[in-house]
Amino acid sequence: MNVNNNNDPLHGKTLEKILIALVDHYGWEELGRLVDIRCFNVDPSIKSSLTFLRKTPWARSKVEQLFVELSDR
Repeated sequence: MNVNNNNDPLHGKTLEKILIALVDHYGWEELGRLVDIRCFNVDPSIKSSLTFLRKTPWARSKVEQLFVELSDR
């Protein structure tokens, strides 16, 4: 089995890199519309968003899924 043959779009990506890519692509306002969480809609920052996403599995899952969809384009 070849370990380097990983098709997982999240492989090797940190949550911070995923979040930065999404903010760069969508901006905070659109990201907050797509994933309606307070840390995206009220005084957003990478740091506060990472703190929330690391503690909240459902929100992290939505963010990761959005990143996968963006990567598939």
